[in-house]
Amino acid sequence: MTATNPFAPRPMDGPVVLEVRDLVTHFPVRNGVVKAVDGVSFTLHRGRTLAIVGESGSGKSVTARSILQIVDPPGRIVSGSITLHRPDGSSVDLARLDPRGRPIREVRGGEIAMIFQEPMSSLSPVHTVGEQIMEVLRLHRSMNGKAARARCVELMTQVEIPDPERAVDRYTFEFSGGMRQRVMIAMALACNPSLLIADEPTTALDVTTQAEVLDLVRRLQREHGMAVMFITHDMGVVAEMADEVLVMYRGKVMESGPVDRIFHAPQDDYTRMLIGSVTKLESKAEARAKRAPIAETAPAVIEVEDLRMHFATGKRAIKAVDGVSLQVRAGETLGIVGESGSGKTTMGRCLLRVYEPTGGRIAYRRADGTTTDIAAADRDTLKACRREIRMIFQDPVGSLNPRMTVAQIIGEPVLVAGLAEGKALDEKVADLMQLVGLEPAWRERYPHAFSGGQRQRIGIARAIALNPRVVVADEATSALDVSLRAQMLDLMMDLQDRLGLSYVFISHDIGVIRYVCDRVAVMYRGKVVETGPTDRVCDAPEHPYTRALLTAIPHPDPRRRRIHERTRYGG
Repeated sequence: MTATNPFAPRPMDGPVVLEVRDLVTHFPVRNGVVKAVDGVSFTLHRGRTLAIVGESGSGKSVTARSILQIVDPPGRIVSGSITLHRPDGSSVDLARLDPRGRPIREVRGGEIAMIFQEPMSSLSPVHTVGEQIMEVLRLHRSMNGKAARARCVELMTQVEIPDPERAVDRYTFEFSGGMRQRVMIAMALACNPSLLIADEPTTALDVTTQAEVLDLVRRLQREHGMAVMFITHDMGVVAEMADEVLVMYRGKVMESGPVDRIFHAPQDDYTRMLIGSVTKLESKAEARAKRAPIAETAPAVIEVEDLRMHFATGKRAIKAVDGVSLQVRAGETLGIVGESGSGKTTMGRCLLRVYEPTGGRIAYRRADGTTTDIAAADRDTLKACRREIRMIFQDPVGSLNPRMTVAQIIGEPVLVAGLAEGKALDEKVADLMQLVGLEPAWRERYPHAFSGGQRQRIGIARAIALNPRVVVADEATSALDVSLRAQMLDLMMDLQDRLGLSYVFISHDIGVIRYVCDRVAVMYRGKVVETGPTDRVCDAPEHPYTRALLTAIPHPDPRRRRIHERTRYGG
C-alpha cells in the first residue's frame, strides 16, 4: 500500500472557521498614521493551512494580533470585521469586542490559540512549564490541580517532550529552543482550539529542529482538525506547509491563492521577487561558480589544530568544541555548518580568543609571513591580531550601540587603533559607508533609524574598517528577510574580491553555505564530522548527519515536498 504524503495540499471542503474582511489597523505616530494593516481580507477553513508571507514590516504579525485584539498600543483596529464561526453554528465579530473584556479573553487560548516567535521571552522564567500550561486549563476549563496536571502530561506527551512526568516540573531555561517551542505548542493546544495562529514559530530554530516542529504542527492539525494560520517570511516553509498563501507588503494584500499557483504562476512582481530570492539560494552564486577554485596548495591564513573548548558546569564539563582541526586558505570562504549547540559559534569566538580555549593551537599567518598562535598569544600580540581578524555578529540590533551614531560605530575601531581622527576619520567613515552601499549623509543618524538590512551593512562596515585579512561572520544573514539575504551575501562576496578577504562563514542554513562558500566543515556536538568542497558535500554527502541536515531543508516548491521523507540522525 502506498503511503500518503501528510504534507500534500488538502481539498477545500472544511467549514469556515474565521472570516476577515477589509481589516484596517493603524498606529498613530507623531507625524501621521502608520497603516500597518490596510484592507486585508481572507478566509480560514477547518483542517487547512493559510500561510501569510512577506518581509519584515509587511503587517503579518499585526494582522494576527488584530484577530486576538492584542495589538500593542497605540495601535488599534479602525475598521473591518473578524468573524469567528463556532461549531454550534453561532458567530461573533471579534473586532467589535472590548480588548479587555471577558468575551475576547475567553476566545484567547480557548477557541483561538497563538504560538509566538520567541519562546524564551513568551514563557515565564520563574514558573515551571507545567504551571504555565495548567494555568490555561484552570482559566478556560476550570480544572482542579490533579486533573490539570494529568492533562498537562498528556499534552506534553502529544508534542513528544521526553519524560513528560518530570518535564512538567522543569523551568524554561532547562529546555532547548526546539523543546521550548514544543511547550508553546502544548500550551496552545490545551483547550482544543478551532484555530491555531503560528507567528514565525521556526525562525530561531536550526533546520532539523524546524523540520521536527513543522512535522509536529501538521500531525496535530490532522488529529485535531483545526485551521492553521502560519506567518513566516521563509518561502521554503510556505511551500512545505501551506494550502493557501496570502502575500503581504506594507499592510496590503498583493496576491492570494492556492499554494501551487502562487509558486508556479505568480501574478504580482513582489511575489515573483520573493520566490526568486529563495530559489537563487538553491545553487552556488554566479560570481563563485565562474571563479577558479582555490588550490589546495594555497597557503593557510588560519590553521586550527585539535582545538578544544570545555565549559565546566557543576560536576561535569560540556565539550563545546572537542578536537577540531581545519584550515582557512587565503581568499577563500570556509563555511561552518551544524545545528544549534554543535559548537559553531564557540569555535568562531575562539578564533578571536573571545573565549580562552581549553587546548589546541590556532596558527595565524600574518601579512609579513610570520605565524602567531592566537591561543597562546600575549596581550599586545593578540590586540594586533584582532585588527586583522574581525567579526560580523548575528543580531544587527543587539550588536550596535543605540547611543552612538553610525559615524561613531563605524569609526570606533579606527579611532581606538589610532589610525585616524578628526576630518580624516570622517572621510574614512564616509568611504566605508559608500563601500557597503549606505549613503554617507546618513552617518549622523542612530541605529534605530535604519532597517535590519541597513544595520547589518553598518556591522559589515565596522568589521572591514581596519582592512582585515580574515572576517568571521557568525550567522550574519539569519536575522534578515530572504530578499535581503541574497543582497547581503552578494555584498560580502564583492567585498571579498575587492579587499582580498578570507571568510569563516558560520551558519545553520546550508542554502546560504552552498551559495557563498568554497569549502564547508560540518560540525556535530563539538566535532567536525565532514569537510570538503561545498558542491561535493552538498551534492554527495558522506556522513549521515550531513545527509540529515540536507534533507531537512524546506524546498521552495509545493510539488516537491520532502520534509516528511527526511533522513534522521540519532548520533
